[in-house]
Amino acid sequence: MRNKINQKVIIFIGPPGSGKGLQANLVAEKFNLYHIETSELLERCFSEEKEKTFKIDGKRYQVKEIEKIWKSGKLCPPPFVVFLVKRKIKEIAQQKKGIVFSASPRTLYEGEKITPLLERFFSKKNIFVFYFECPKSVLKKRLLSRRICSLLRHPILNLKGMEKLKRCPLDGSLLIKRKIDKPEILDKRFEEFKEKTLPLVDFFEKRKIKLFKIDARPLPEKIFKKIEKILTNEPC
Repeated sequence: MRNKINQKVIIFIGPPGSGKGLQANLVAEKFNLYHIETSELLERCFSEEKEKTFKIDGKRYQVKEIEKIWKSGKLCPPPFVVFLVKRKIKEIAQQKKGIVFSASPRTLYEGEKITPLLERFFSKKNIFVFYFECPKSVLKKRLLSRRICSLLRHPILNLKGMEKLKRCPLDGSLLIKRKIDKPEILDKRFEEFKEKTLPLVDFFEKRKIKLFKIDARPLPEKIFKKIEKILTNEPC
C-alpha cells in the first residue's frame, strides 16, 4: 500500500478483567474505529470454520484442535492467532478505517509479526498503546461475576442494581458468562499474561511506539476520559 492510511491504531494491553474490551468499544465508537477483538475472531472461527485446516508457515493447524486449547485457558498457538488477526487487518485497511485492538497482540511473537504490518499500513505515529495495570485480587473478583451479551458481546458491569439483569440493555440479547471465566482457568490465564503478554510493554517501548500506563481500578468513565484526552492531545 503506497499511501498510508491516516487513521488511528489503538492497542490495549492488560491482564484478563482489566477492562480492555469495554474501553475498546467506547474508543471505537468515539473515534469511528473498527474494534478487532481476538477472542471474537477465534470464537467466530471455531463456529464457522471448525472443520477447516489452515497451513501457516508450513505447518497445518486444525481449527477444532485449536478450540480445545482455547477452552483449557491456555493461549492459542501464536501463528494461528496472527493468521486470523492479519487477515482482519488487511480487510479493514481496504476500507481505510482505523483499528482498536483489545486482546491482540498477546505474545511477543504476535507483536513482532503484527506491528510491522500496522506500521506499513498506518505509520508508527498513528499507533497508540495503552497498558492497563490492576491488582490480581480485583481482576479475579471482576471476572467471576463478568457477563457479556450473546449478540454483540457487550460487557456488562456487575454494578449495584444490575446483578439480576438477564438481558443486555443495549441490544436485548441474553446475558451469558464466558466459558473461560472459571476459577481454575483464571489462574492459568494470569500466569500466561505475566509470562507471554507482559514482555510486549518493553517491546513497544524499544520500538519507540507511544505507550501509556493506565490504572484500571477506577470506574470505566474516568478511565475513558483519560484515554480520550491522550488521543485528542489534551493534557491529562
